[in-house]
Amino acid sequence: MHPLERLVNLVALLLESPRPLTFDEIKEKLSEAYGHPDVNSAKRMFERDKDVLRDIGVPIEVVPVDVWEAEQGYAIRKDTYYLPEISFDAEEISALLVAARSGGDESTDAVRKLLAGAEGILAGPAGSGLGEVAGGPDPRLAAAGDAVAASRRVRFPYRTARGESSERTVDAYGLVVRGGHWYLVGRDLDRGEIRSFRLSRMAAEPTDLGEGSAAPEGFRASDHVQAGPWGAGEPGSAALVAFAPDVAWWAPKGIAAARVVRTREDGWTEISVPFQPGESLASWVLSFGPDAEALEPPELREEVVRRLEATLAAL
Repeated sequence: MHPLERLVNLVALLLESPRPLTFDEIKEKLSEAYGHPDVNSAKRMFERDKDVLRDIGVPIEVVPVDVWEAEQGYAIRKDTYYLPEISFDAEEISALLVAARSGGDESTDAVRKLLAGAEGILAGPAGSGLGEVAGGPDPRLAAAGDAVAASRRVRFPYRTARGESSERTVDAYGLVVRGGHWYLVGRDLDRGEIRSFRLSRMAAEPTDLGEGSAAPEGFRASDHVQAGPWGAGEPGSAALVAFAPDVAWWAPKGIAAARVVRTREDGWTEISVPFQPGESLASWVLSFGPDAEALEPPELREEVVRRLEATLAAL
């Protein structure tokens, strides 16, 4: 096997595994790469490959896989391997828009591509000159971008994931694109805290109410969009999932707002994770096989059971 193919296969295996793998497990799964009859030779080849990957920035972790910490496992966490979600604060958006205006057509095209999301690009007064992408710009995104760039206070009708509608008054601090959707992040004046709002749930574009407050020092918009591997959740929405001891330490890492609820007498750990209806959380739970169990809400548990029954019926 070519060395490059061996490295790619090793990264893919560790990245997709829901738990750390021992060398024996890696040797078994990648027998063409590390199936040398001399175990010591195979282990040396693996160690060389691991060092090569680490040298180029692949974050391979070595962790104990038993209670005595006698045996080691290898893992690549997705939250440290993949690039972070794109987010722009007010200064960054302003700088990009100024660059687009002053740099000519090539700069305009570059900024258009950078700011392009599933629903359009920044446009309107703050983004004039950027033009439109296929499908046309979303006026909600244009207004939100203007508000963030100028630190404005805005009001808009908003529908939550639960179907509840209300008027929101927000000091705009930043924009985040996550899971193909744009989110406005800012201080919700009615609730007195920083919240995130999915633009597609705004019933109309935000209305400018004047100058807003400045974002707190060290503010990062992406920190306020609750998310798991399946997408972004509405604040306050949560699911309860139980994990076996072997994966409980690993499963919730990198998931914003995940928290341990309790460790049961059988050793399983119940963990709360952000959730909203219609997301693919069921797929994430099922990826852990028998090491995870969906407990709440009922619709999540029913979806997991439905998929398991469908799989069994197809066998």
